[in-house]
Amino acid sequence: MTLEHDVRVGLTSEPKEFPPKWFYDQRGSELFDEITRLPEYYPTRCERAILAAEADAIATASGADTLIELGSGTSEKTRLLLDTGRFRRYVPFDVSEETLRASCEALRVEYPGIEVAGVVGDFDNDLDRLPPGGRRLVAFLGGTIGNFKPAERKQFLADVASGLVPADAFLLGTDLVKDVRRLEAAYNDSAGVTAAFNKNVLAVINRELHADFDLDAFEHRAFFDRDNEWIEMRLRSARAQSVHVAALDLTVAFAAGEEMRTEISAKFRRERVETELAGAGLHLTEWWTDPAGDFALSLSIA
Repeated sequence: MTLEHDVRVGLTSEPKEFPPKWFYDQRGSELFDEITRLPEYYPTRCERAILAAEADAIATASGADTLIELGSGTSEKTRLLLDTGRFRRYVPFDVSEETLRASCEALRVEYPGIEVAGVVGDFDNDLDRLPPGGRRLVAFLGGTIGNFKPAERKQFLADVASGLVPADAFLLGTDLVKDVRRLEAAYNDSAGVTAAFNKNVLAVINRELHADFDLDAFEHRAFFDRDNEWIEMRLRSARAQSVHVAALDLTVAFAAGEEMRTEISAKFRRERVETELAGAGLHLTEWWTDPAGDFALSLSIA
């Protein structure tokens, strides 16, 4: 879906919400990279530790010569897989053309022996753009699968599975259920970087759709929903206000204290991962975690 569609639907829904994919313009990608280095934000460190320890085992188990990464961003952790020397082609797939272009340029310099071919697209519409050929490992890292609601997650996994051919594999990163205090701290960092990241979606809408959101008039909020086992991120209107989105000819009222959901981040148990993969026709064959069991990487085949 386009930004215009998502903003119109999101601002006229009850409650209001935005898909998290629109966080990731150049500034959003920079802020998220900063988040991954914060002391409170454990997922990136844990996933990187698994990749550092198991990259060769992952590449060997996949048997792939082509690595396709969905939501590649800056491809920082992916370098641990590329460093194994087992891949001759890397296909980063990301919604931000600016971020993707910069990443591809850097990777071509760092890995002259690997063909790097970026694809601009989003998970809703563009998975059919993934190139065929070779034995492919499709990677979806960072726990990003948790940003999908259950029905969306089911559809996404089905779409991924439908694009795989025999001998292809799927590598999935999932954040695991743990102590609520640690979960909530990871999304409420003391430096306020996650708050800035959350508000950045408003800056994107201001720039792209000529809206007049006052970023200072919204407050960041994140909490763990125990029933759904996910973190929910919201923006709360600090006062009664109206926002005009010129490109959509749309004016929207916010009540004081009204909250707009901008992201969920589901946390998983192995049983649920295995069940959801199986529901898409994918068979989990390998499961790796960090020593503390905070994060998991799973390998599955069709």
